Amino acid sequence: MLIRLLRTYLSPYQKPIILLVALQLLQTSATLYLPTLNADIIDNGVVTGDTGYILRLGAVMIAVSVVQVVCNIGAVFYGARTASALGRDVRAAVFDRVQSFSAREVGHFGAPSLITRTTNDVQQVQMLALMAFTLMVSAPIMCVGGIIMALGQDVPLSAVLLAVVPVLGIAVSLIVKKMRPLFRTMQERLDTVNRVLREQITGNRVIRAFVRDEYEKERFRGANTELTDVSLSTGRLMALMFPTVMTVVNVSSIAVIWFGAQRVDSGAIQIGALTAFLAYLMQIVMAVMMATFMFMMVPRAEVCAERIEEVLATDSSVVPPSEPVLQLRRHGHLELREVEFRYPGAEEPVLRGVDLVARPGETTAIIGSTGSGKSTLLGLVPRLFDVTGGEVLVDGVDVRELDPALTARTVGLVPQKPYLFSGTVATNLRYGKPGASDDELWQALEVAQAAGFVRDLEGGLNAPIAQGGTNVSGGQRQRLAIARTLVQRPEIYLFDDSFSALDYATDAALRGALTCETAEATVVIVAQRVSTIRDADRIVVLDEGQVVGTGSHHELMESNETYREIVLSQLTEAEAA
Repeated sequence: MLIRLLRTYLSPYQKPIILLVALQLLQTSATLYLPTLNADIIDNGVVTGDTGYILRLGAVMIAVSVVQVVCNIGAVFYGARTASALGRDVRAAVFDRVQSFSAREVGHFGAPSLITRTTNDVQQVQMLALMAFTLMVSAPIMCVGGIIMALGQDVPLSAVLLAVVPVLGIAVSLIVKKMRPLFRTMQERLDTVNRVLREQITGNRVIRAFVRDEYEKERFRGANTELTDVSLSTGRLMALMFPTVMTVVNVSSIAVIWFGAQRVDSGAIQIGALTAFLAYLMQIVMAVMMATFMFMMVPRAEVCAERIEEVLATDSSVVPPSEPVLQLRRHGHLELREVEFRYPGAEEPVLRGVDLVARPGETTAIIGSTGSGKSTLLGLVPRLFDVTGGEVLVDGVDVRELDPALTARTVGLVPQKPYLFSGTVATNLRYGKPGASDDELWQALEVAQAAGFVRDLEGGLNAPIAQGGTNVSGGQRQRLAIARTLVQRPEIYLFDDSFSALDYATDAALRGALTCETAEATVVIVAQRVSTIRDADRIVVLDEGQVVGTGSHHELMESNETYREIVLSQLTEAEAA
């Protein structure tokens, strides 16, 4: 997975990578050449006392060192830029894919996991790429080059390398093998910490209201402890890596000095050659240590790459049409035919056999007990998820064949839980229509009964709104969400229990203003409050995912027992009449 991900997203950067490899090759070659020059100075300059020779070769060493430094700077520069570009592209790809997900896919992964995959997981892959460009490219060149140069200094002494390199490889491989499953567990535990923290921040008011502070602290402590435990297990293995490598290094250095001293004493090699051999041994070991550092990062990056690929490989259940309809002839006619919707793995469908017609200039209300499928039904129209049976038609065209932009212009949904984005009142109202004028915003606020409190806010339309709209009340948040949809001026308005946080007076005033504003549009209202929908042109009664009655308030009171029970649970017989 990791190799495939890197190959896919690094392919546009082949030229910088080729230049980077060339710079690393020059830099490593210069590094390998320095011990040979040093040995030459010792054997032919220091031993013989030739000062001129020492100065000449010293100047060459300075020049080689300058080349080494310049190439290293260039390699790090291009490596950092390419790794950053990789992280940017992968994050953008994950974000784009998540944006295409329906509510079904988002629910499958969970918001905390998707956030972790888009941020932390991508960062781990990016860090691996950066380390690969700055360390891993030069490590094999230095290791192979060091062995060749060491063989050039003394072949018999190079037998030490035959023992050192395999031992290092086996030790590192065993440790890395044990680290990989721990890194997957670590990322999953990180998902859990994010989920718990997100729930506690979002539900802070509920926690305080029920005095569950200690319980939530304990819950977070448990998730945090689990993450700490697996991190410690991983850390112990990582801590074991460097002592293992250094032990092999020190033992091999002792062996080289021991056997090298005997060969110097016998005249087989000179002191400069032994010094150079020791330098090459250290370079080989440094290359192995750099590779070791990389191997420590690879298991976690592999796990992160798998998690990223899971998102990228998941197709949305809401598929854009191959030949979308770009224009509708009629305006605002909504029809549902034999609609069925079933969640994946569910034994029973949430909706089955639903028929519904909503016409322009009319208000259609949907009422039913909790869990009867009202919100699910509305979510099918703007394609938050697609039907598993039947059809949803807008102006006679199946919504699955409409261009998504056309659907967004035609259908305006005010969700059951309104959400406001961080910014200002104006930026939130212009979310569906960026070019809306201030007059249009104030008109929408007047209809939504929100103009009064917005004028009282410091800054008016430019008053700040916190993430989620947490700095305004629930009723104000609902009215701003309604105003946001009104600014868009769609042909079909879907109100998903959007008046529940309003008092009766505000509810009545808002509905009265909406009647004039949406006179030519199709209006569908889902509500629990009977007073909100009793004046609708048509009321559809849902029970356990099926339509059990359709008609006006008075017709249903006389003919439909389900509707009658709902009404009488809220109103007296006289009020209902």
